[in-house]
Amino acid sequence: MLKLLVMRILLMLLWTMCFSALEAQKEYQFPVIKNFGGIYAIDEATVIPAADQRYDIVIDLYAGDNPAQINGSLNNVARMINLHAIGGVHPDSINVVLAIHGKASKIVLDDEGYLSRYNVKNPNNDLIRELKASGVKLTVCGQSLIGRKIDPEELNENIEIATSMLTTVTTYQMKGFSLLKF
Repeated sequence: MLKLLVMRILLMLLWTMCFSALEAQKEYQFPVIKNFGGIYAIDEATVIPAADQRYDIVIDLYAGDNPAQINGSLNNVARMINLHAIGGVHPDSINVVLAIHGKASKIVLDDEGYLSRYNVKNPNNDLIRELKASGVKLTVCGQSLIGRKIDPEELNENIEIATSMLTTVTTYQMKGFSLLKF
């Protein structure tokens, strides 16, 4: 009985040490977008981005979330940039254009416009500023603005108005950009 108890204690201790070692490796990293899009380094990865490749990406960003929280799709843009950086791609070698539309259109509002609709300040504005500072071109579909009754005067200053999401995507695809949908 005593041996069984000792074995259980040793097993639990070993399991705790292993779990602690794994947890120590799981610290979020933010190589480019410093406050958003936290990612993990995967030292064992064999499928990694090519460090000498240029990445031109247009993102169809349409998903809507809880207005009181950061838009998960927008945060994925930060994650994508951080993941490429941790994989060895220099930040100057990743060129991202966002085509924001549909339910996601609300994320482009400045604090005043957002507050008037959702009773909270726009939780996405700091992320939008960091994305813009890292070189991301953020566009919103003009058709979605009209359809959702958003006045251009209410937009975050880092947002550009596009004719449409459709023309933004097709224009950048014709320039060789890869398309992602978030």
